[in-house]
Amino acid sequence: MAQFDQEPSNSDGPWSAGADAGGDNESSGMAIEIESNWDQVTEKFDDMDLNEQLLRGIYAYGFEKPSAIQQRAIVPCIKGRDVIAQAQSGTGKTATFTISILQQIDMSKKQCQALVLAPTRELAQQIKKVVNALGDYMDCDCHACIGGTSVRSDIIKLEGGVHVIVGTPGRVLDMISRKSLDPKTIKIFVLDEADEMLSRGFKDQIYDIFRKLPSDIQVNLLSATMPADVLEVTKRFMRDPIRILVKKEELTLEGIKQFYIQVEKEEWKLDTLCDLYETLTITQAVIFVNTRRKVDWLMEKMHSRDFTVSAMHGDMEQKDRDVIMKEFRSGSSRVLIATDLLARGIDVQQVSLVINYDLPANRENYIHRIGRGGRFGRKGVAINFITREDERMLKDIETFYNTVVSEMPMNVADLI
Repeated sequence: MAQFDQEPSNSDGPWSAGADAGGDNESSGMAIEIESNWDQVTEKFDDMDLNEQLLRGIYAYGFEKPSAIQQRAIVPCIKGRDVIAQAQSGTGKTATFTISILQQIDMSKKQCQALVLAPTRELAQQIKKVVNALGDYMDCDCHACIGGTSVRSDIIKLEGGVHVIVGTPGRVLDMISRKSLDPKTIKIFVLDEADEMLSRGFKDQIYDIFRKLPSDIQVNLLSATMPADVLEVTKRFMRDPIRILVKKEELTLEGIKQFYIQVEKEEWKLDTLCDLYETLTITQAVIFVNTRRKVDWLMEKMHSRDFTVSAMHGDMEQKDRDVIMKEFRSGSSRVLIATDLLARGIDVQQVSLVINYDLPANRENYIHRIGRGGRFGRKGVAINFITREDERMLKDIETFYNTVVSEMPMNVADLI
């Protein structure tokens, strides 16, 4: 990483307030794609040499197989390399860096060893949830240091000691200047959504934080686009970074009608599903949930109400999974409950209905799930169960895929 012995001049340079304020200098708007210089792919979490407790957390969270960015970026990050990952939002970048942080920090030392900066309070809280979930079996203490919350409680929490801080730049800088956060113990620095952060005018604060960090710190940077501002950061603060570019797959949702059913409470989803059961068995349906535990739970509930369903997830023996898939492919079993394990790469010709009992944990999987239906130009229907908490995620999916999800009509059976 570049040394911090040079103060930025006030008049120019990437860290001056004017550099992106006007937006008319040619550096600010131009986004380019970085050239990848790393092509090593690790296809399974089991092959990444991860701590046993961390692996447990990964599988318990519902991850079955690493996404494209995870297959490429986790290993170099764990090796302590500086990494720039350019990949679309929703492709599993957060978990990539969370996993590498959890693998590298020493839980026996109650001091901040990793700092993640994010552009919004919501995103910081979301990242904190991912850190807590994946680090569930490791006793990792992660704290969100964000504006709009009590400064006093932040100070108390930090003085008690935490392993990881996820924060917004202003509050983190405040904690450093109050000496509540000692930057010298930080070994890993992650700048999430870097393009977003640098366009929001956090530039000077990020620079001030950078200067207080150890000069040999590992820097990981995530960005959906690479404007000149981000490239400047990579040049100034990263040592021989590994660059990984993952293009969004050219996937289309044409031919698949997408609907949602508003469900007041999570507990009511089961009744909604049972009401739909007759519709499901007209053809073949896959019902997606987010965790293996929930697959078992839902299957049990459906069986206790005398509905015939089969189920599949990653904890099952391969031979049992093969039998279930064979039955489903042959049509002798008509309704299958599954995790995202099934969402990728398995083409079941007859599936024309997909139900997202849970919306997927990351957006990328939405298209892989509902793409089970309507493949190769056949029509298909996807129905999403939406609680209040899911509304924002659904909007996000619509924006990301430039698609529309309508409320389910009464005659849905005619559409299948």
